Amino acid sequence: MNELTSLINLWSNNTAVSSLVWLVLLITLLYLGRAQAHQLIFSSFRMLHTSLRLWARSINQLTNRLKQRNKEVLLAAGQVELQTKIEREFNRISTIVQRDLSQYPAIHREIKTAIETVENDYQNCAESAPLPPAWGDVVATITALPSNGDPTVNKILENIKQSVNDAQQQSMDAYQKSGSERHKILAKMQPDWRKLDDKMDLVKGKVDSLEERGQIIDQQMEEYLSIRSGEDKAANILATSSLTQFFIAGLVLAIAALGGLINFQLIAMPMSEMVGGTSYIGSVKTSDIAAMVIILIEIAMGLFLLESLRITHLFPLIGSMDDKMRRRMMVISFSILFILAGIEASLAYMRDLLALDNEALQQALMSANGSEAAGSSAEFRWIPSVGQMIMGFILPFALAFIAIPLESFIHSLRTVLGLLATAILRALHLVLRSSASLVTQASKVIISLYDLIIMVPLSIENTIKKSAEKNTSKSIIKEEAKSGELL
Repeated sequence: MNELTSLINLWSNNTAVSSLVWLVLLITLLYLGRAQAHQLIFSSFRMLHTSLRLWARSINQLTNRLKQRNKEVLLAAGQVELQTKIEREFNRISTIVQRDLSQYPAIHREIKTAIETVENDYQNCAESAPLPPAWGDVVATITALPSNGDPTVNKILENIKQSVNDAQQQSMDAYQKSGSERHKILAKMQPDWRKLDDKMDLVKGKVDSLEERGQIIDQQMEEYLSIRSGEDKAANILATSSLTQFFIAGLVLAIAALGGLINFQLIAMPMSEMVGGTSYIGSVKTSDIAAMVIILIEIAMGLFLLESLRITHLFPLIGSMDDKMRRRMMVISFSILFILAGIEASLAYMRDLLALDNEALQQALMSANGSEAAGSSAEFRWIPSVGQMIMGFILPFALAFIAIPLESFIHSLRTVLGLLATAILRALHLVLRSSASLVTQASKVIISLYDLIIMVPLSIENTIKKSAEKNTSKSIIKEEAKSGELL
């Protein structure tokens, strides 16, 4: 501190005068090195600006490559998914063809038989009975014959008239009987018509089902071609779908984690009686680790079971096994899962027994009134025991299905991480570009501050320059005037 004071007071014992001298010297030095200082400031900030722009350009290129890579991954995943869907639809069509259309020859024979029956009945109905002749004209003609009052002729005419009337009545009876028979035939045709209609509806339903599957395949093929062509619209749709699957799968996994926590609480206390409650591995109880291991093994067995059933595809090796080995693995996984579920049910029952023992111990230390109250509610103690056993048996099977949302979560996590990394890189690129612009402006501000410090000598310099320029202009004007006089 004394050395600094002595340095400040180097020029005079008066601190103010000495400081003023130092200030003048500093301004003079800054003025003399103005050009070099400007060049140093400009070069330094220019170098920093160039570095920031290079970093921003590099990050922009990395962002574009990452975006292109994300798009390729999305399109590849969407292509595989659509291929699976299209294959499934073709399998369904094959099933419909084998199950339904394989019966078409029999249905065709039934329809043909029904049509022939209806056709025969129609032909029978079309055979009209002989129409009654114009009996009225005959009777009128006979009646108009002259009788001339002869009784014999009258009797003959009456007999002829009666015969004609009888023949007319017989013809009418035959005609009515024929019409009745035709109506009976038409009535018998009704079941055949209904049967034919049912068969046609059946065929129509199967054809409509095939047409519906065909429309679904057409739509999926359009999406597949859109993905193959690498359209941005398809990539955006796939990204949105992946985000939706990510959040839904995450929600299901969170629910499964809560179920696993409940399962852990069911078996943690009785497990301490089996492996010892005073044993520790590090700072964690051995019983807690054993309970957690059982739950994880149950989840693993459920995952292997679903892989063997080809519901999930996390392990391609399991899906590529032959059917015999895959069925064996499925049986083994289910058996282990079933055994572990039974163990958990027994542990849950053991937990209730331990709770009863603790409650009995506490009640033994209480008064007699409290014991009577406990005895009055002891008859319903079997209800929570059964409930805990059921939960201990069902929860392992429920946790086994965690493989389905886990697969969706893993597949969509790649897309989410890619989108998140792209957003971070874009933000970093924007920050670097903004920083480069700020560096350029900062260099101008620092140069202006530098000139502000040495503004007094700069003002003097500018005044001298203006005077010199003014004198120079005046001399030029005089020389031009003299040259004009000489001319």
